[in-house]
Parts: sequence; C-alpha cells; structure tokens
Amino acid sequence: QVQLVESGGGLVQPGGSLRITCAASGSVFRINVMRWYRQAPGKQRELVATITSFGSTNYADSVKGRFTISRDNAKNTMALQMRALKAEDTAVYYCNFLVVGGANYWGQGSQVTVSS
Repeated sequence: QVQLVESGGGLVQPGGSLRITCAASGSVFRINVMRWYRQAPGKQRELVATITSFGSTNYADSVKGRFTISRDNAKNTMALQMRALKAEDTAVYYCNFLVVGGANYWGQGSQVTVSS
C-alpha cells in the first residue's frame, strides 16, 4: 500500500517563506511525474508545479519566480520551497505522484495560510 505523507505547512506572514515536503511510503517504483496542486476555499484545485523524472520543471504563472519544486529520486520525496508568499497563496496544498504504469497517488493535504 502506497501512501504519500506531507509535512511542513503552517502560518506565515506575507513576504515570508515556507517549505512543504511529500514522502512516499510503501513499495513505490519508477515515479514518473511529481506535482503540487493547491485548493483555496471556494475555488477549484489548481496545478502549481510539476517536476519530471529527468528534473524538468514547470510552474503556474502565479508562482513563477517565487516557488521552487525539487525531488529526490532515491528517497521518493518531493519538496516545494515557497518564497515571497502572498495572501492569495493561502490554500491546502496536495502532492501528487504519477508512476510508470499509470497509478496516481495523492497526499493528505497541507494547510498553508499567509496572513499578518
């Protein structure tokens, strides 16, 4: 049974930084794409950042230049470093792993609140 466990969310002031991580437990082989999504209250879930197994990255325009996605293939972990946070970044952040063969796994969600 594969589980994704997130950690690192919390409350931060505008302009601050926060790092959230996602780790896979269980037998996970050949993770292809790793992604971070977020969902703000009353809004649809949106894709924030993507990283492929080769390390290629892509970001939503709203976070480009402020967020950095990274992964450790040996440990099956992923991180999202968030800087210059804004109130509109407040959301529940979800990690998502897509493995070779098509199986799709989700984390439990981490609350990130940006407020003074």
